[in-house]
Amino acid sequence: MTDKTRDALSEKLDLLIEAVGRLAPRPPREPDFGAADCFVWAAERGELEPVFHVNRVDLGLIRGVDRVRDILLDNTRRFAAGLPANNVLLWGARGMGKSSLVKAVHATVNDGPAGALKLIEIHREDIDTLPRVLALLKGAGCRFILFCDDLSFDHDDTSYKSLKAALEGGVEGRPPNVIFYATSNRRHLLPREMIDNERATAINPSDSVEEKVSLSDRFGLWLGFHKCSQDDYLGMIEGYVDYHGLEIDPSQLRAEALEWATTRGSRSGRVAWQFTQDLAGRLGRPLRD
Repeated sequence: MTDKTRDALSEKLDLLIEAVGRLAPRPPREPDFGAADCFVWAAERGELEPVFHVNRVDLGLIRGVDRVRDILLDNTRRFAAGLPANNVLLWGARGMGKSSLVKAVHATVNDGPAGALKLIEIHREDIDTLPRVLALLKGAGCRFILFCDDLSFDHDDTSYKSLKAALEGGVEGRPPNVIFYATSNRRHLLPREMIDNERATAINPSDSVEEKVSLSDRFGLWLGFHKCSQDDYLGMIEGYVDYHGLEIDPSQLRAEALEWATTRGSRSGRVAWQFTQDLAGRLGRPLRD
């Protein structure tokens, strides 16, 4: 083999090594927890992406859930102060502000000189990567609310076992600087027929039911959200109108708000917000950030 041939092969090998290196996944970046107060877990890259503009409303605008609001706020304040606190499941009627309440409570508690309480959202489909998230968080100098919106499990979905282990099980258990908040329309997170099917096929039917219900038991606080009354619905709209400085005759506002709820077939915080957006658009007024 001539020197020229050897040099040509060496050059091609270098190019091949460089190309393979580009195909290899890059190591995940170390999280910079000082970059933001909120993050989203990007499971495919194993990284926490900072969120600089969080989609949330002021805590005072969330109406009709005063009791659960106070319980969640107190639990979060205790956790931020390093005191014992519980994982929380917010369940119940759709559109009543479950996820909005979590984000608003976080902002309220974190509105101080320290600002060391971080909110991290993990998507439902990434629940099985929870151990990787906890490994990143347990050595950090901050405290974290790990938040999953609209949590539920379908047939043949076994990822709920990862959640059970992360919340209370395992040798290590949940890191003391992490708490888990989740929202769901279902109190037990699993379809009723899924529990019934397993009960029918089990040797000891009660064992299957216990296995499924025990997931919800990992949450020390169950906060229920129910459909709001007409007065609560109108109170939500009045709060939004005042907050955003929308000028409209009170009797006209009431009539239009009730008509809007009738056409939607429901009353909720989400319906109240959608009406407010429509009203602001018709009045030609921008909404406050």
